[in-house]
Amino acid sequence: MENKLSKWDFKNGNIKEKSLLSIRPALKTIMENLKEEEEEGSKPLIHLGRGDPSSIPCFRTSPVTEDAIFSAVRSAKFNGYPPAVGLPSTRRSIAEYLSHDLPHQLSPDDIFLTAGANQAIEVVTAVLARPGANILLPKPGYPFYEARAACSNVEVRHFDLLPEKSWEVDLESVKALVDDHTIAIVIINPGNPCGNVFTSEHLQEIAETAKKLGILVIADEVYSHLCFGSKPFVPMGVFGSITPILTLGSISKRWIIPGWRLGWIAMVDPSGVLEKSGKK
Repeated sequence: MENKLSKWDFKNGNIKEKSLLSIRPALKTIMENLKEEEEEGSKPLIHLGRGDPSSIPCFRTSPVTEDAIFSAVRSAKFNGYPPAVGLPSTRRSIAEYLSHDLPHQLSPDDIFLTAGANQAIEVVTAVLARPGANILLPKPGYPFYEARAACSNVEVRHFDLLPEKSWEVDLESVKALVDDHTIAIVIINPGNPCGNVFTSEHLQEIAETAKKLGILVIADEVYSHLCFGSKPFVPMGVFGSITPILTLGSISKRWIIPGWRLGWIAMVDPSGVLEKSGKK
């Protein structure tokens, strides 16, 4: 009897090509090769591509953080499924923490918990996606945004960062890229991979430009307050009254615990623009 088996033929493109999983193995191979060269007695290497501070022995999170986790586990109060948006107490704590740097108070309802900042990028991109949509991303930037945009069939348009101006956003290039299908502009501050820190004046210019263009600002602030130099970190949410801001953050870098996978999306919109437009 002839064995007639169906031939699978998916038409949605190569998932691997649309995923950051295709990028990470290559980076891992490069880093492993560098490590081998270092161990063979060549000159000491400084790995500028390393994004995990916990891999360096001198960096370790506070014992207070570890004790809090131990207590939570032993209490047996958190072994069940939490609400989809996160535990109310956690959302309240993050809202209070972020509000310290803002001219307005965030509420727990403004906070949505995620499994690290990468999932925050995934959620925001998926929620904003619509047929024909495009998103503005910095060049250079963090490649996970391109990967998630591809998975959501969102067109990527890159705007330049200006090295001669401390990697500020080229606002003229932003204006040239926007059309009626632009859903958001992403800014990363402090910068990844450039390490720049935007001034308060430049952040205000970005917010005012976004307002004129009628687009949402996604502020990636995973490296918030990790600044070395004369420029202090200023959260984009300070200018939330000018244009709505979605702030993405996590405990990974500042608290040196990327493996704990806790991130958040904070909706900074004191004027209620998103609620009035039905997007909240």
